Formats: sequence, C-alpha cells, structure tokens
Amino acid sequence: MISPSVNGPAVLIVLGILTAFGPMSMDMYLPALPELVNYFKTSPSKAQFTLSAFTIAFGIGQLIYGPVSDRLGRRYVLLVGIAIYAVASVLCVLTISVEELILARFFQALGGAAGIVLSRAIIRDLFNKTEGARALSLMLLIPSLAALISPFVGGYILKFFADWRLIFWILTVFGITAFVLGVLKLPETHPPEKRTSSSFFKIFNDYIKVLCHRSAAGYMICGGLSFATMFAQLSGTPFIYIEIFGVAPENFGLLFSLSVFAIMAGSYLNSRLVILFGIRKMLAVGTTIALLGGLGLLVSAHYGGFGLFGIVVPVIIFMMPHNMVNANATAGAMEYFPHIAGTASAMLGCVRFGTGAIVGALVGYFHDGTAIPMAYIIACCVIGSAAAFWFLTDKSSSNSSRSE
Repeated sequence: MISPSVNGPAVLIVLGILTAFGPMSMDMYLPALPELVNYFKTSPSKAQFTLSAFTIAFGIGQLIYGPVSDRLGRRYVLLVGIAIYAVASVLCVLTISVEELILARFFQALGGAAGIVLSRAIIRDLFNKTEGARALSLMLLIPSLAALISPFVGGYILKFFADWRLIFWILTVFGITAFVLGVLKLPETHPPEKRTSSSFFKIFNDYIKVLCHRSAAGYMICGGLSFATMFAQLSGTPFIYIEIFGVAPENFGLLFSLSVFAIMAGSYLNSRLVILFGIRKMLAVGTTIALLGGLGLLVSAHYGGFGLFGIVVPVIIFMMPHNMVNANATAGAMEYFPHIAGTASAMLGCVRFGTGAIVGALVGYFHDGTAIPMAYIIACCVIGSAAAFWFLTDKSSSNSSRSE
C-alpha cells in the first residue's frame, strides 16, 4: 500500500527538484555558449550542438527508463539515472575538445532523463487526470525557478571566475544532492503487484500503441511543439541578445528571467484554474496565447525597428503558457495508459525532447546573424501546436475527471 502522505507537498517538492535536471543543465551554461566558441575555437553551430546533443539524449533516455520502471519500479531506476548524471557532469569538466564535451553532455542527459520521465510516471501513479494536471503545474514551478536562477549563476560565474567548467562542478553537486533526496524522501509508488513483465517486442508494441492512439498523439504533438519553442529560444537568444544587441553575458539572465517569471505565472494560474475549467479549456487558452506571441515575434523580427525588446516581449508572451500547455497536454496524453504510465511518459518525453533537439539544431543551422530564422521556426511550432490540439485531440473525454 502507498501511504496517503506520499502525494503530499514534500513529495511534489522532491519531484520538482528531480525535474529540474533539464533547466539546470541547459540554462546555466547558456551564457557560456559564445565563450565555448572561443575556448574550443569552433563554430556557433557546433557549440549549440552541445545543447542539441543533451536534448537528443534526454529523449532517448526516457525511452529506456519508462518501460524499465514499469517492470522494476520507479525508485531504484530513478536513483541509477541520477548517479549516471552526476558522473557525466564530472566528465564534462574534464573535456579538452568540443567533441568530448558533446559526448559527455550526451551521457549527462541520459542520466538526467530519469528525473523527468519517472516524476511524470509517479504523478500518474498517485493522481487522476485533473488532479494530475494540477500536481504537474505545482511541480513545474520548481524547474521554472531553476530556469530563472540558472542563467544568472552561469553569467556571474563567467564574470567573476571566467571559467565555464565551474558550471559543471555546480551541476555535479546538484546531481549528488538530488540522489540523496531520492534515497531519503522518495518511496516506491509502483508496487510489485502493478508491475508488468516486458520483452523487447512488448515494449515496442506498447510504444506503437501509444503513438497510434490518435488523441494521445494529438496531445503529445501539441505539447512537443510547444516545448520545442523553448529550445528554439534557448539556442537562439544567447547569440541574439549577446552578439547582436551587445547584452553582457552576466546580464543575459535578467532578460531570460522575464520569460521564466511569465512561465511561473502561467503555471500558477493553471494550477488554480484547471480544476474549475478542465484541461481542454486551459489548453485552448494556452495555445492561443503562444500563437499570438510566436506570430508577433515573426512580425517584429522582420520589421526590425523595435530593437532588443521587439524580440524580448514576444518571447515572453509565447513562453508564458509554456507550462500551462505542457502540464495539460501531459495529463491528457497519460490519461489513456494507466497500466503503462512509465512507457507513455517515456514516449511523451521522447517526442518533446526529440522535437526540441531538432528545432534547436535548426536554429543553429540557419543562424545568419539575425533573429529571423529563430522567429520563423518558433512561428511554425506554435501554429503546429495549436493545430494538433484543435484537430487531433478527443473533445468528448478531455474535460472529464477520471478516478482510478
């Protein structure tokens, strides 16, 4: 039996910390991207691939952890992933070439993927759909806070210590801390009687089942393309703000924090309103706001007369509903697969981070010294996200709460 206290605030806080592997590992070193170009004497696109490699591995890792946790349980699989993350963070410090850093980042993400995929699965173990969306919104406030703080930390490390490697020492300490919290605070939420036996063919069939479910796929695409806009701006804004508009690296976090505050506001509003209005109405609001911001960014980038804040303001607008869209899209997709929640969570994460990796790489590939390529890519993402929600998801069941 799972203790009633398992779904209390303490567990949500620990799960929120575990989902912060992504923003901590990506956002803290964003101000260092231009510095990596100089340090390794490489190109901006190759420096950006240290971010894309992390994103790709984050998606692949989730495909592994999800079905394994359905068979073996959540807790120990989670702890193994965190240990891999901590070791790989040390390897990032020891790299002597950008290729080695890309490889170390790949393994760092393989480990860190356990935190986000198993946190979602644990939420599905403990809550029904609507309560799960609320819990996800509250849980996502912590990675949003990490995203707020991380660029400041990275920027000031570069200013006062001029050493990007110190960033990865901090991530090592974060990984060790998360491991200790997992050992001390997280119970097993997927007991033996609920576990599934698995083989390669069963896992493959389960993934096909998730992908071929029309409404679940609609939610995954909606959330995935929304998620990808974040990676587009993560890849593009360091170069746009720092190189085009001359923002100091230590001040990059100030501009980045505006988007994070907006995300946190959207997440908080969703946690309060989703119980009243249901996930579908909240997704309608979220995708519409994102659409307005993305198209506004495209117009502003083309016009070019609004300066720095002509980029910053529309970025804030389309980032505000980021967690609103993703929490509700997650709850909507996970609704259909209560008995293979780890597998469904893994596919959801793979779609999101795979899409993010592709989009982030495209921003780097088409980088031309202006904000226009990023703006076009983000506009396509917000259009696709809204279209997936309106035309693929099941309108009849998405507002109903389900008790297990």
